[in-house]
Amino acid sequence: MSASKINAGQFGQERLMKVLLAPQISEKATRVADKNRQVIFRVTTDATKPEIKAAVEMMFKVNVDNVQVACVKGKAKGGRYPGRRNNWKKAYVCLAAGQEINFSASEQG
Repeated sequence: MSASKINAGQFGQERLMKVLLAPQISEKATRVADKNRQVIFRVTTDATKPEIKAAVEMMFKVNVDNVQVACVKGKAKGGRYPGRRNNWKKAYVCLAAGQEINFSASEQG
């Protein structure tokens, strides 16, 4: 039994569907994807690396080599009503050789 099947069974499918919030589409994300075979996702703040790996493998049917996580601090906003944006977490998902996720392809059905 492969490690990905163990990870997918270890977490509930409902939980895995909530871990990934959105892909991070930017110039830096595109450059990282071309250079390192990595895709950047915005994830929930309580997500773990094994959960992120299992969620990506389940949702996109790809093999994941490893996952790196970065916590992003929310900006402090000044002005008339000072406040703060929420902290958030992003995951750099490194795909196996020959694997890719294409977000720009439109699915028609």
